[in-house]
Amino acid sequence: MEKLKKLIDSEQIQNRVKALGLEITEHYKGRPLTVVCILNGAFVFCADLIRQIENDEINIEFMRLSSYGSSSVSSGKIQIIKDTETDLNGKDVLVVEDIVDTGRTLSFVMGHLKAKGASSVALCALIDKPSRRVVPVKTDWVGIEVPDTFIVGYGLDYDQRYRHLPYIAEVEL
Repeated sequence: MEKLKKLIDSEQIQNRVKALGLEITEHYKGRPLTVVCILNGAFVFCADLIRQIENDEINIEFMRLSSYGSSSVSSGKIQIIKDTETDLNGKDVLVVEDIVDTGRTLSFVMGHLKAKGASSVALCALIDKPSRRVVPVKTDWVGIEVPDTFIVGYGLDYDQRYRHLPYIAEVEL
């Protein structure tokens, strides 16, 4: 059984989410915004974040992707399992993701949404691991930068467990 070591407590996360919400509010002031939540990991962060964004015209969309298939190692080939459902042509889009790791998936997502005609596509990630980057990705808003360690909680999972934790912990295997 793995052990968990708390890295980021709930209060730190909520303070950072509130600050991100204020920055995003200011950036999109007076403009409608389409938020695209990347499932499954970003749903907790996204729910908290959109409540901090002051904008009467927020549309929420969801995407689900896979790069693993039935393997435990990424194939590097990104598959869309669930795509956005509304027309994004001419819209400002904010992608909300739990973690930016290698950058492969998010590079794919950003290109996909631009190809759907979005007038702008920005990225807000709760966690960034720049040391793991393989593909360059512009992250417009980052909650917390962490070293290369395996983390869970606040939407992040290990074998579909620990998403419910209100804090982020390092998994010690």
